[in-house]
Amino acid sequence: MAVWTLDPAHTSASFSARHMMVTTVRGRCDIANGVLEFDPEHPENARVEAEIDAASLSSGVADRDNHLRSADFLDVANYPTLTFKSTKVEVTGPNTANVTGDLTIRDVTRPLTMKVEYIGETSGFGGEKRIGFAATAKIDRFDWGLTWNVALEAGGLVVGKEIKLELDAEAILVTETATA
Repeated sequence: MAVWTLDPAHTSASFSARHMMVTTVRGRCDIANGVLEFDPEHPENARVEAEIDAASLSSGVADRDNHLRSADFLDVANYPTLTFKSTKVEVTGPNTANVTGDLTIRDVTRPLTMKVEYIGETSGFGGEKRIGFAATAKIDRFDWGLTWNVALEAGGLVVGKEIKLELDAEAILVTETATA
């Protein structure tokens, strides 16, 4: 099984959530590191582990970013990383799969299934092999203890419970083993 490392310069984890029930706020975090075992001929055997730098969170508004990094949300002083470790891959099409794993936020670990698309393989400028993936998922942030909110006079909440996650990943081949 080939081993790949996620390229932090070309990999991003982004999120979006409703704000005040009328608009969507978007942001992103950097991938601190990640390892992928993947063979396009046997995607069902793939495995991935990724670590996201919670302190890198950026939505474009400094006050909001500081609030999201605070103990009200991610509490990056005590929980500097979010992690994902796959536990199962279910192939759903020629280049798609559902990847289930354990997502840990603030020391709370819960299962998460991401819809993943294998984009393909190419060679980098130095001749190294690279592969790309796109993944999406939705979570209820309350499931991970991210419950801060304020009720609105007109009904609803300042921050929606549903968070949409998107991952765009590029990985570089580290080692390749022959299949038997």
